[in-house]
Amino acid sequence: MMKYELNQRARQLLDRVASSPADFRVRESSVQDARIFDFGVRAEGGLDAGQALAEICMAGLGWASILPGDVGGLSWPHVFVTTDHPTAACLFSQYAGWQINTEGFFAMGSGPMRAVYAREDLFAKLEYREESSEVVGVLEGRKLPNGAVVQYICERTGVTSDKLCLLIAPTASQAGNVQVVSRSVETALHKLLELGFDVRQIQSACGNAPLPPVAADDMAGIGRTNDAILYGSRVTLWVRGPDSALTEIGPAVPACSSPAFGRPFLELFEEAGRDFYKIDRNLFSPAEVTFCNLDSGKVHRFGRTDPGVLKTSFGIG
Repeated sequence: MMKYELNQRARQLLDRVASSPADFRVRESSVQDARIFDFGVRAEGGLDAGQALAEICMAGLGWASILPGDVGGLSWPHVFVTTDHPTAACLFSQYAGWQINTEGFFAMGSGPMRAVYAREDLFAKLEYREESSEVVGVLEGRKLPNGAVVQYICERTGVTSDKLCLLIAPTASQAGNVQVVSRSVETALHKLLELGFDVRQIQSACGNAPLPPVAADDMAGIGRTNDAILYGSRVTLWVRGPDSALTEIGPAVPACSSPAFGRPFLELFEEAGRDFYKIDRNLFSPAEVTFCNLDSGKVHRFGRTDPGVLKTSFGIG
């Protein structure tokens, strides 16, 4: 498998933000020589910041835009993502698979720094790891990272603190909203990986999901952003391989394959004691998934959206 130089790609995109932070309503600071970019904790952030954050999170191998759409017949903005390198952009970089938990700080870690640490099972399964002299990470959290966080990440990625860049936004922020909802394709790939599908057969992908209104707090934001993916996202994957494999695995991919489908995520989360691992894993998928077979020319479509849940979750009627 080719080496993508994910951190270098992400750093090039970050340089654009760093050169004009006021345009993105982002603030840069430093902790033990590490560069910290606030996309919504104390800084205002915004839609442009969210799109930049999403693209950095995909290491410049995927693109995010905000386009018109609808929710149950009501006009509503959607986050649309595209990539010609879905495994690298979404699984090696974007997937929030690293829990950063140290000295009173907790955030979900994503971005290309994960490919340097590479301790998650998916890196062994897909035989990928990077070496890099600098790393870029994206954090979903409410507190700005402190010295202990910088030290923790540097020790695990093998870089000095002056070669570390961390970007952070809470779920309940404009930029955080966009960044989380840009994960429609990533969610599909991760589900397929868990089902045993060889995701390297996926050549290109695009997906969209409704952009929720910013919630009053992060817990409500977790509910709304998850609902956007589970009940509103539509993903198209261009794949190679036999149609029989797609028709066999297809029904198990979308969120409606779970008996929990049809209930707002926050309700399920509270019942599970706010433990993601106690919720049926089959639920964590896009609402609809379409496979376009590049070998046969056939199309296979699975799943359905649920605008009713979205309207309830978003507080629109």
